[in-house]
Amino acid sequence: MDNPDLSKLAIDRSAMPMRRARRRWWPWLVGAAVLIAAGVLAYGRFGGGATAVETAAVAAAYPSQAVTVLNATGYVVAQRKAAVASKATGRLEWLGVLEGSRVKRDQVIARIENRDVAASRDQAKANVGVAAANLEQVRAEAREADANLARSRDLAEKKYISGSTLDSAIARADRARAGVRSGEAALAAAQANLKAAEVALDQTLIRAPFDGVVLTKSANVGDNITPFSSAADTKGAVVTIADMETLEVEADVAESSLGKVKVGQPCEIQLDALSEQRFSGVVQRIVPTVDRAKATVLVKIRFIERDPRVVPDMAAKVAFLERELGAEERKAVPAVPKSALAERDGAKYVFVVKDGRARRVSAEGARPLGEFVQVEGLALGERVIVKPLDKIADGAPVK
Repeated sequence: MDNPDLSKLAIDRSAMPMRRARRRWWPWLVGAAVLIAAGVLAYGRFGGGATAVETAAVAAAYPSQAVTVLNATGYVVAQRKAAVASKATGRLEWLGVLEGSRVKRDQVIARIENRDVAASRDQAKANVGVAAANLEQVRAEAREADANLARSRDLAEKKYISGSTLDSAIARADRARAGVRSGEAALAAAQANLKAAEVALDQTLIRAPFDGVVLTKSANVGDNITPFSSAADTKGAVVTIADMETLEVEADVAESSLGKVKVGQPCEIQLDALSEQRFSGVVQRIVPTVDRAKATVLVKIRFIERDPRVVPDMAAKVAFLERELGAEERKAVPAVPKSALAERDGAKYVFVVKDGRARRVSAEGARPLGEFVQVEGLALGERVIVKPLDKIADGAPVK
């Protein structure tokens, strides 16, 4: 077999575009270098060397926390509250109030069907008229009998009439006077019946027992009303009314802490529905009994200042104070947790996080407020460093 010519299989390297291949890769290498440099710079600016810290927000605190001896929870209640019902029985014909309506004492707020009672009243009134007319008649007869008796006595003295005639005149006058007394009694009875009928008619009108606000409506027009809802498918109370001027807070105080509470003690009341405002109060009375199940004593706190937004059954928190607060002590102040307060070389300060760095703020004159510390010069919502404080310096990067 002849030897093959392998020279034709040689690779012609001069035909490969080596220079073009190098030009294709170098832009990518340059871009990668730029990205790496940017990453290193960003790490050095925001991450490299920055200390990880825990922060807390500057919150609003009240100076009353420094003089609080006891905290308790409870609810707003009305000292004077009534479920208004009807003493009469019947179908509710008219209801003139809704929830939230303000009513005055003796104001008619509802009415039960009363046409039959009104007719009885009119009949009793007519009977009074009849009795009064009969009384006038017997009084006239009595006057006539008295006059006839006087003439008969004059004639009897002159011996013009017999003794029997005089006796008849006396008897007639006695009967007339008895008739007057009977007529007066009949008139009194008719008047009493009229009064009873008027009372029965008035009982079909449901009136407000005192000035207040309607809290709930328990019946509607068409419902059958009975005094104590003793029958089936009937309603007792029509509405529930509370006197908003008698609102107070009922708080449960543990019997072990009862020695910290006394009548007349100043309090600060915070309502969950109006958390941005604190109300002044005073201990009105302490109920002299203990709830065995909860081992608590009921303490009632009176509002010193009224607010129309306060309504019954609002949840409340009560702080019992050592002393009465001044006007300036009732305003909220910026405060931070005690753990945010640092002290070095006799100086007190806190670190505020701004633009990724710790900024030192003087805390001289800081005032303790329970678990917080009042620090002037801080704004609500700012972040302060809680820990670690021993590794932080003014201007140090933090994260």
